[in-house]
Amino acid sequence: MTTQRVRPQRVGEAAPATVPATPARGGSRRGRLQPTLRRTLLPVLVLATVAAAILAACIGQVPTSPTEVLGVLLHGVGLDWLDSPAHPAATDTLWHVRFPRVALGLLVGAALGCAGALLQGAFANPLAEPGVIGVSSGAAVGASAAIVIGGAGTAVWGVAGAAFVGGLLTTMLVYAMARSHQRTDVITLVLAGVAINAVAGGLIALFTYISSPTARDQIVFWQLGTLGSATWEAVALATGPIVLGALGAVLLSHQLDLLALGEAPARHLGVNVERLRLSVVALVALLVAAAVAFTGIIAFVGLVVPHAVRMLVGPGHRLLVPASAVAGALVLLVADMGARTLVHNADLPLGMLTALVGGPVFFVLILRTRARQGGWS
Repeated sequence: MTTQRVRPQRVGEAAPATVPATPARGGSRRGRLQPTLRRTLLPVLVLATVAAAILAACIGQVPTSPTEVLGVLLHGVGLDWLDSPAHPAATDTLWHVRFPRVALGLLVGAALGCAGALLQGAFANPLAEPGVIGVSSGAAVGASAAIVIGGAGTAVWGVAGAAFVGGLLTTMLVYAMARSHQRTDVITLVLAGVAINAVAGGLIALFTYISSPTARDQIVFWQLGTLGSATWEAVALATGPIVLGALGAVLLSHQLDLLALGEAPARHLGVNVERLRLSVVALVALLVAAAVAFTGIIAFVGLVVPHAVRMLVGPGHRLLVPASAVAGALVLLVADMGARTLVHNADLPLGMLTALVGGPVFFVLILRTRARQGGWS
């Protein structure tokens, strides 16, 4: 082995240029991959969601092809570019059953994903979810009360309206309990949400106990979550609050990025932290209450989806919020397709399926994050 002699540096001579060390292969690859994901993730999610929506419209007892689905859609807007289904029943099924279900699934999934991203950013906690502030349990209490008071024959609009109002009122109560000395403590807000969720669970159990057998079945089925009752009227009513909440979330993205630096730095940069958190809680209540009013409780979408998206694109909310909304819509459509196809001629409860799948997935995400960070402390 030969050695290279290094000539000593003379006085006044410039120092020899140093060759930068070659970065590790894994680190270099990850550095190239992260910007690529940031640029391409949102378009890829949008394309995947469109494909999932077309595929979801094809699934059912009346078989239809993707070309026929697109043909019906284009014919509905006055464009006869593709062939429509030959059987008239297929067209009626698409317009009155499948398209409303797909549209409501897109709205609800986007609302839950967006709400989860907002809460996790405002609380600086990747484990935060919309259920923390009690909006889902409050909506369940409102729906259960409407079913008990009106009986098993209560109209869908009455149950949905009571659920929406119950979710908003519960969120307002949790926020009022957590507010003290003109400020809101995050830990107190979470603990107040836990207490309200416990009380709501007791009220739901009480309503279930005193109701008739038919009303009891309706209460239990509503809590399991489903898109089976989707109609164009439900889509129209849910669109306004969800779109308004999503636009508000996008407008708050920059302030949430500043809040991630810490409360004190955010205040120095001009962020009103108290008003920001109040706005986040109000938007989450609006999004989730509008979502669960027509579908029932759907668990884990608002928890797992933003956490997984953050692992891919980082903590920047300008991309995280819209990506979480699109990913939430995609996940809910895929889950609904599974609920309709896993058992022949049966429509499984959607909330049950998302909980059974989302729980283990979230556990895997926790283990991967802990292993990458070397622990939580």
